[in-house]
Order: sequence, then structure tokens, then C-alpha cells
Amino acid sequence: MLIKMSIIPGGKMGKVGKINVKTGDKVTAGDILVQVETAKGNRQIKATSDGTVCKILCEEGMEIASNADMFEISEDSVVKEAGISDCDCASQGTAKETTADLLIIGAGPGGYVAAIYAAKSGLKVTLVEQSALGGTCLNVGCIPTKALVKSAEVCHNVMNASVFGIESGSPVTVNMKQVIDRKDKIKDRLVSGIDFLMKKNEINVISGQASFMDKNTVTVKGEENYIIKAKNIIVATGSKISNIAIPGIDLPFVLNSTKALSDQDLPKSITIIGGGVIGMEFAFIYKNFGVDVHVIEFMDRLLTMVDSDISKEIQDIAEENNIHIHTGSKVKKIQSSVDGMAVITYENNGGEHLVVSEKVLVAIGREPNLEGLSIEKSGVLLNSNGKGIQADHSMRTNVDNIYAIGDVTNIIQLAHVASHQGIVAVENILGKHKEMNYSAVPNVIFTSPEIASVGIGEDEAKSKDIDIEVSKFSFAGNGKALTMNEPRGFLKLIKNIKTGKIIGGSVIGADASSLISSLTLAIANGFTEKEITETIFPHPTTSETIHEAALDFGIGALHQ
Repeated sequence: MLIKMSIIPGGKMGKVGKINVKTGDKVTAGDILVQVETAKGNRQIKATSDGTVCKILCEEGMEIASNADMFEISEDSVVKEAGISDCDCASQGTAKETTADLLIIGAGPGGYVAAIYAAKSGLKVTLVEQSALGGTCLNVGCIPTKALVKSAEVCHNVMNASVFGIESGSPVTVNMKQVIDRKDKIKDRLVSGIDFLMKKNEINVISGQASFMDKNTVTVKGEENYIIKAKNIIVATGSKISNIAIPGIDLPFVLNSTKALSDQDLPKSITIIGGGVIGMEFAFIYKNFGVDVHVIEFMDRLLTMVDSDISKEIQDIAEENNIHIHTGSKVKKIQSSVDGMAVITYENNGGEHLVVSEKVLVAIGREPNLEGLSIEKSGVLLNSNGKGIQADHSMRTNVDNIYAIGDVTNIIQLAHVASHQGIVAVENILGKHKEMNYSAVPNVIFTSPEIASVGIGEDEAKSKDIDIEVSKFSFAGNGKALTMNEPRGFLKLIKNIKTGKIIGGSVIGADASSLISSLTLAIANGFTEKEITETIFPHPTTSETIHEAALDFGIGALHQ
């Protein structure tokens, strides 16, 4: 039985509050499952019969429309279909049976790209998604975050317009509702675009929770229920927000990244727990909106996935912008003050400390999502740590017809990696024997300024005793960066002395997200400094920093 959102007059949206149940819980008729905040007050969504919670189809903090599916509950009185028990299939009615050359579970950037590629290659494709097309990345991840990054960047530029000779006059104000509305319009446009591509490529899209029965059979529970027989299956269920045990984490002013992307109330102050990618992107978003920001990071430096000199540079820039950084610190508890403020207690080698702010954002990270999949019934093995599905470089699992791609493998949690893995998986299904090459995977962090890296970093190369030479060119010596008022940062190249090839590159500075594509092309194709120095780069552009860094290996940079 599906529990839906009640009607909200005027076609308006509600916001999901604290969810009171979890998958597998027994409920009785009248139990409050969740409260939804609407313009007219809070609505209580209740169980309509006794049963078991099979699936939770909403997340705390997400916006929800009238009649949207919120919970699936298996009624205790229902007699299950032969061979299908508990929440494997419909609570009532007969499941439809269908077949596919390829079944893909999950419609994120890995799943939907694989579906299109497979359909264009002549396969009969079925794609199952329990939530929205585009997955986490498009709906509550990459795209929404970058929409906020841009709004915050514009806000920052307006507040600092006098640097460019522009007098703005009145104080700048942020209409957070319009910021969120703009984000949602971009998201909705892209989701509808994916829907169009599904129809264009004749991909059978089924909405619901997929669960394995065996290595070739999957049941789907949704508005309509299916039993799907497939020759090959790709699991692309992505990741979910990691849970951490901090006392007070359930207090109403505590946000996760999903809630933050829909929060229309811009706080005056916020404490961010976690100095990784999500935490630092939000730190600069909030700061550029004029919010007082504290970041508490357990490790001894920020962004531990990048080189230490990049990490130091972004911390210096953050602190110069009055973002308060607390590294080597562990959050002990979150409490509410008498006046409703958040009081965060953390400790480090200097003892115990307190930070007070209006809100708290927990940005610890994400983990592979296997919820409700019944993966054990397929015979597929998990990674040795139990986190994620084990997959080789062809993206095949230990079961010959089942593949896994994207965050659910826990290999590299990047949307563009998932998309490429999806194509590789389909190529192998078609018998073309392709393998993933992870030696030149670009990674971008949308802080201010941006950070990007590809290949082997300086720290990693030294830890592996690779004989390297490092060159750097500062953005302070680049004309275009100065015209943009972004002189901070540098571009760095790593050369393997033995082979002469460029094996790594990092950028912190203006246009890093664009510059990294050129470095990726160079590293993927084994370029040496010669191929770069003999290439003509346009002037005035930030891409000249690549040319200058390559020259630094030989005659030396010309403008530094």
C-alpha cells in the first residue's frame, strides 16, 4: 500500500520534516509516519492500516507535492504472491512480467547514461528508478549545489562591485526563496530533458523499488508492480548520506546537504561539520551570501584528497575571507541554547571548545546505497569492508551477467566516473572487452576559487617513490586572472623524470574547472612538456598558466 502526500491547495509544495519510522518497522493504523511543513502549518501523515514499512520514498528536508508517494507499507492481512514474500512485491494485485536484454537499477548519471548508450547500441533496455530521474547528482547533489555556488558568486561580486569601479548604492540583500526557486527550475529542466531522452531512445522506465530474486530476476514495487527477467543487469543505485552518531544531531536546526539545498531561511551564522568537498563547497556558498561560517574538521587539514599545498592554500584563502577553520577537531555534541541557538562542543589538543551558531550543517560524506536491493539474493559479493559492490575494471561483479557502476561500487564517487563506467559496462555486455582506466580522472571542487586535480598528485608520487619534478605558476602572473580580480592560487604540473611524461596536475584558482580538461587530455595521452610548450595558447586567458608551468620545466616560466 502506498501512503501519499495529502492535497496542498494551490499546487504548492510542502517540506518533509522528521521521519518517525525506518524500513522494516511495524506500524499500526493511525501511527504518525512523518510531519510535513506547509504554508498552512504542519500536516501529519499517518499509516492507514497495520503493516510493515517496506520503503521510505521521501527524505527529511526535501520538498514534496500533493499526491507524491511517501511510504510503501505491506499490509499484515495481505496474502503474498507465490515465491514473493515480505516487501518483495506488491502488497495487492498481480505483478506484471516483462523481459529485457539489459536491466539497469538506478537512473543517476551512471544508470541513465548507460541506458541511453545501450539503447543506441540496439539493446532492449529497462531502467528502474525509485525516486527521480537524474539521481542524487541532478536532484540533490552536483547540479543544485552549483546553482547555489553561482548565486553566491554573484552575491559576492555585487558586494565587491566597487573593486571594478561599480557603485552598487544600497546594501545587498539575498532573497533565498528566489535562489532556491532558480535552483529548482534548473533541476526540473534537466530532469525533463532526461525524460525526453528516455522516450526518444525507447527506454522502458519503471518507477519503484527494485529487489533481486535471483541473478536474472528482479521485482519492482511501485504504483505498478513488476517481475523483470533480464539477460544482463547493471546496478547503479548510487550513494546515500552517511549517518554519524553525534548527540543532538536530530535537533531541528541541524541540516544535511539535502536539507540545505532546499532551505529558504538563510541563517546569519552556521557551523559546518566536515571539511571535505561538501563541507568546503557549502562553506564558501554561505560565506559569499554573507553568513558567518565555522568549519570543524576531524583531520589535521582540509580536503585531504588534494595535495597538501593545495589544502594549505584554500585554508589560507578561507581564513582571509573570515571563514573560521578548526582542524584536528572532533565534535562531541550539539545542544540547543535557551534562545534556540545551536551550541556545538568540540575538542582538540587544545582542550574542549564551544561554537554557537543559528544552524549546523553535517557534511561528513556519503556511502554506497544498497537499501532494499536484497543484493544477497543475486549472489553478488560486496567489497572486503562490506561497503559497496565489488566490481573489476570491466565493471563486472563476481556474477557473470551482473555489473555495478558509480558510487555503489565505492571506487570513485564522481558523477562523470559513473557515466564512463556505465559506457564501459555496456561495451562489455556487447562483447567488446573494455576496461576502465583510472589514471586520468579529473576531480573538481567548487570552492572560491575552484580547485581541480587529475592524475598522480605530488604527495602520492612521493609516497610511491616516483622520481618527479614539480613546476608551478602563480595566477598572480596571469593577466586574465588579474582582470577577474582573482590573483590567488597556482597551477601545478607533475613530471615523471624517468619517462618525461606529465603524470599529474592540480589547479587552485580562476577557471580551474575548465583548465583541468586540458590537463586531463595531456595526461591521458602521455604528453611531455614539449607537446605543451609547442602548443599555442590564446591570450589573454587563464589557460596560459598551463603553458607557463610547462615552460618552467625547461627554460623557465616567462611571466614569473
